[in-house]
Amino acid sequence: MLLQLAIQHYATVDSLEIDFGPGMSAISGETGAGKSIMLDGLGLTLGDRADKSVVRSGARKAEICAEFDISNIAPAKAWLSKHELVDDADPERCLLRRVVGDDGRSKGFINGSPATLGDMKTLGEMLIDIHSQHEHQSLLQRATHQRLLDDFSVTPAALKALSDSYRDWHKNQQRIDALSAPGEDNTAQLQLLRYQLSELDELALGEDELDTLEQQFKALSNADETLASARLALDACQGSGDDSSASDLLAKAHAVLGTLPASSPQLANASTLIESAAIALDEAVSDLRGFVDGFEADPERLEEINSRLGAIHDLARKHRVAPKDLPALTLDLRAQLEGLENSDVELETLLAADTALREAFDKAAQKVSKQRKAGGKNLASSVNEQLLNLGMPHARLEVSLNPVQKDRPSSQGAEIVEFLVSTNPGQEAKPLIKIASGGELSRISLAIQVITAQTSRTPSLVFDEVDVGIGGGVAKVVGELLRKLGENSQVLCVTHQAQVAGQGHNHFFVSKEVVGKAAGQPKKGSKAIESEAASTLTRITRLDDEARLREVARMLGGDDCSAESLAHAKQMLASEN
Repeated sequence: MLLQLAIQHYATVDSLEIDFGPGMSAISGETGAGKSIMLDGLGLTLGDRADKSVVRSGARKAEICAEFDISNIAPAKAWLSKHELVDDADPERCLLRRVVGDDGRSKGFINGSPATLGDMKTLGEMLIDIHSQHEHQSLLQRATHQRLLDDFSVTPAALKALSDSYRDWHKNQQRIDALSAPGEDNTAQLQLLRYQLSELDELALGEDELDTLEQQFKALSNADETLASARLALDACQGSGDDSSASDLLAKAHAVLGTLPASSPQLANASTLIESAAIALDEAVSDLRGFVDGFEADPERLEEINSRLGAIHDLARKHRVAPKDLPALTLDLRAQLEGLENSDVELETLLAADTALREAFDKAAQKVSKQRKAGGKNLASSVNEQLLNLGMPHARLEVSLNPVQKDRPSSQGAEIVEFLVSTNPGQEAKPLIKIASGGELSRISLAIQVITAQTSRTPSLVFDEVDVGIGGGVAKVVGELLRKLGENSQVLCVTHQAQVAGQGHNHFFVSKEVVGKAAGQPKKGSKAIESEAASTLTRITRLDDEARLREVARMLGGDDCSAESLAHAKQMLASEN
């Protein structure tokens, strides 16, 4: 479950830390106080996209950290272990951190190690499930219907078997289609490959030949310059004409030092070093003389190498590859040719495997279909029961499984899942998008969210203002449902409804405060201008019993906490807790 959320310089939040526990936690506050800021920040640690607008004005970066207890979340522990991201100091904890700079760039971290947004999203889906007030909009998409039903009723193993079997069958089918193309196309391809390989085989470029040729070409191209430089070096060492050579100068220095008394260790060492230098110089002279005497320019070999390099580069340009990649290209084209020449044999093998692969897919699809059929009935029955409690006694949800064409299987299985609904007695159930009004859709979505959340594989559930547009007895039912979920899972609920907030095991209050210089007094006939030094801060506080009573009273009666609203709140909390 979520243990702590820490936010720094995010939107109107300067700095805050919130510790959470098990059960249902209600989060309330005045309109515009920023109740959803906390959940928006949490979303960033779960891989949501961000831009520089989330960074608090005047700050260089925003930082959000979410700490989770994963001791009972086996999939998350396995994922962390697989990706070598386990916190060795505390393997039962997981820390997600997101940093967003004022330039819009962001970085994600899992247990201190850099992570992609995709990785954070994948891991986050194992840790927490967020239901928002806008989620009912996704109910207008069939893909959402299938996801909800599969999460509710189909085992992960069955879904994986379906996905894997379809992938194998589809890949086999694609290869069959490629090999079954008209014969003329294969013939043309065979002719092209044979011609290309004949050119490459004729060139016969060795694996390291190109480097050797380029080194020889460079050496032979600079032959005259190389010989001239070697002769200059030799002359400098052994002398030429009237010039003093390096050898003569060393001999003179050694002789001069030899006449001095051996009273100084430094002079003695200098003499020894000069003697060693003279010996090394003699060896250098010998090597230089050998090189100069044995040097032979080879213009014919240079022309031969130049021609060979030209042929190599011409063929590389023709195939649009680097010269060094020609050997690899030869191997690739040869493999393609062998594949086409043996295509008849491969096609027979693929056709023989097709039946078994299709049977495996059909078997996996049938297993998923069976689970969907049973789960669809249970989901519809449970949702309809909740719709009755939510003030829609005549509404009825049906889960339709429409078979796909036998010759057009899908990676999603043998049927298309669609939610149908009827909101009036005697009315035929029709697709959700065509029958439900905005208010009805919101309640239907809430019922589905509550029911599917009961089978959620994530231990933490977040409901962000899903109770918008309801009140009275219906709001009380929603609160009871969320509290019941909180008995087995961690539930965080942002709400405007006192009947919902009163059901929480914990209650957090979100407030907004303007700090710094207050707004200046306007001159006559002008508007007030807030000082640039003033800033808005969002704070979140865990309420004790007395503060909670006053907050529920405020939610019941508005900003005026009258004696009547306080009495009502006290009665509500006493009866609901």
